[in-house]
Amino acid sequence: MSASEFSYDQDHLRSLARQVLDHAAKKGASACEVDVSEGFGQSVTVRRDEVETIEYNRDKGIGVTVYLGQRRGHASTSDFSANAVKATVEAAVSIARFTAEDDCAGLPEEKLLAKAPMDLDLYYPWSIDVEEAIALARRCEQSAFAVSPRITNSEGASISVQQSQFVSANSLGFLDGFATSRHYISCSVIAGEGDDMQRDDWYSSKRDPLELAGPESIGDYAARRALARLGARQVKTRKVPVIFEAPLAAGLLGSFVQAVSGGALYRKSTFLPDSLGKQIFPKFLQVSERPHIPKALASSPFDDDGVATHDREVVKDGVLQGYFLSTYTARKLGMPTTGNAGGSHNLIATSGQHAGQHDLAGLLKEMGTGLLVTELLGQGVNYVTGDYSRGAAGYWVENGVIAYPVHEITIAGNLKDMFKGIVAIGNDVLVRGSKQIGSVLINQMTVAGN
Repeated sequence: MSASEFSYDQDHLRSLARQVLDHAAKKGASACEVDVSEGFGQSVTVRRDEVETIEYNRDKGIGVTVYLGQRRGHASTSDFSANAVKATVEAAVSIARFTAEDDCAGLPEEKLLAKAPMDLDLYYPWSIDVEEAIALARRCEQSAFAVSPRITNSEGASISVQQSQFVSANSLGFLDGFATSRHYISCSVIAGEGDDMQRDDWYSSKRDPLELAGPESIGDYAARRALARLGARQVKTRKVPVIFEAPLAAGLLGSFVQAVSGGALYRKSTFLPDSLGKQIFPKFLQVSERPHIPKALASSPFDDDGVATHDREVVKDGVLQGYFLSTYTARKLGMPTTGNAGGSHNLIATSGQHAGQHDLAGLLKEMGTGLLVTELLGQGVNYVTGDYSRGAAGYWVENGVIAYPVHEITIAGNLKDMFKGIVAIGNDVLVRGSKQIGSVLINQMTVAGN
């Protein structure tokens, strides 16, 4: 895969965006915003040393939103020809004529838009052809099988290369865009001993392929995780402390973001309504948003509305300082936008009280006896009530040491209580996406087994 496989350069995308804005103005739109994007990639999966899938993807699109006063219309196309661009604009205008007025619809305030270009170092093309990707995937899977003869099967090792670029513009003069990349290596294997079969996986995801974990180390670790689960049993139903391993703890942070995002707030479909300025977490917990970290997976100089992003403290000493609002949801709530149209940007949770103190082993010691959760199953989260119930697997811990693996259990609680019941956050942060947090120790949850 060549680094120069984009079909268009940034200048061409910008020209298309200007064409959209010009034609929208000619057709009577009072305002217009447009996104022009292009992406391509390849994914290879090897299973038991045989090539299972080779997938190529390539797509492009133009999304046009026009406003006729407070009426909004949207249309899109994957055809970049001049006639198609004009037809798409006209379709959006036609739709807007028949929609109801919405007093919250419209572009952001001009003063909030990102003004100066900002290079956050987000594009690292990976020039790897299919044969090289297959060889890497084979090395990854072979390293897993080499760990033990008890690694009896594989769900595959995969190499994925993804590269994209876009331009956003609106009729207030905003026009910017950039290229991004995201690549990963993954491996999932099955360990077996008699009738006991257990699976586990591991992966690495980065913008820069040179920063990916080595394929051998990923396969090796996936195998060791699967082997460690052999001999899993159920535990008796009880209330105990629970540790969410770092990759799963990021999901807890995601539940928090969902609960304090504009859409959930104005629809009143959240367990944290009117929570601004209130104690959500323990006093030692801080959550920061850092949109401008170079090479990070959720960095951006502006949000999906073109609003400039800024560093901010979302949670300070456990108290909620700010929601996650787009231009539209902010207006619905009578508040200013927070620059979060499209989601959060590099959320980082830290523990001032225990900063740098606990690795996972340290958290186990602090917990004493309880459950370490390493896998969650199902979607049992009610964001209206906060009720949380998920199938789980992991390890039973006694006297601060892992005693044996457990499976076929359910963990349950309420997210409000779980957030307030956080005892400590580990320093074992694993950066895989937009949320960065170490393993999390919660004082008590119900563990349902036999």
